[in-house]
Amino acid sequence: MKALLMVGVALTLSVPAFAGQDPIESEIPLNPWGKPSLEGVWNFSSNVPIQRPRRFGDREFMTAEEIAQLNQRLAARDAASDQAVPSGPGNPGAYNDFWVESAGITDYIRTSHLVYPANGRLPARVAEVDSIAGGLGDDVSGVRPVRFVVGGISKDGPEDRGLSERCIVGFNSGPPFVPSLYNNNVQLVQNEDHVVILTEMIHDARVVPIGEQAPLDDDIGLWSGSARGHWEGDTLVVVTKNFNGLTKSFSAFGTSTEKVLTEKFTRIDAVTVNYEFTVDDPATFTDRFTAVVPMTRVAGDLHEYACHEGNYGMENTLAGARVEEAR
Repeated sequence: MKALLMVGVALTLSVPAFAGQDPIESEIPLNPWGKPSLEGVWNFSSNVPIQRPRRFGDREFMTAEEIAQLNQRLAARDAASDQAVPSGPGNPGAYNDFWVESAGITDYIRTSHLVYPANGRLPARVAEVDSIAGGLGDDVSGVRPVRFVVGGISKDGPEDRGLSERCIVGFNSGPPFVPSLYNNNVQLVQNEDHVVILTEMIHDARVVPIGEQAPLDDDIGLWSGSARGHWEGDTLVVVTKNFNGLTKSFSAFGTSTEKVLTEKFTRIDAVTVNYEFTVDDPATFTDRFTAVVPMTRVAGDLHEYACHEGNYGMENTLAGARVEEAR
């Protein structure tokens, strides 16, 4: 995080819209087969909400005055977070802002990541669609299978805990991956026939074949779906189907059974890739929706997030529950 912050100023100056920019900084590197190189580690941190606050209406970007006010609020919040988040009954507390990685490196601040619908908000849900979010506090009511990522419905067994606690699905890795508290990094590895999308959280690797390839049978479902890629001009398009239905469709809503995810990766300069995703799930939402998340090049490596190999949190949570029962 410190390394990222140290290069933040230099990276910001590399965005093409800034006056006086060195032309070399805006050159988009090409790979040997003539497509834009997406290789490298990219950071998708952001303090922009997924959904647009209603006060902005259909406006996509903040004004300079609003950005200044936002920065003042963030600075005040950071100053007030020297102490850990207070604990309470059933809640041991959580991280303070020292641990939080939430600042996007750009001077062009969106009012939301959602750009469609025009109001920047999730479409209405289908009637009676499942909605359960989990969270860091007390356990929530629900039954197995647990499809949300954080929290749980009880502590009787690992199947009652969220998917990220079980080291199955990261809380920000999706797909689609979305900005969250920390570990907002993804590595793209590329050759002419395949692209690998490796998210830091739970070190999940999606191997995406490029070009024509037969789809999986509809009866086969996977946690991260089955992805196929193709190029539309200089944009890599990844279409993912065959989700297993054991995750949420998006946020707290529905299941992923009928979800079709379209992701677009567009290199816009030497240090920036625009990541755009569209979720089309008629079983959960009454309309599709699209979000744009800028990703900034990181001068460093992506290291393994070893969850399965040392999941002490799960063991200790269940062991603590057994001690409480014994008492």
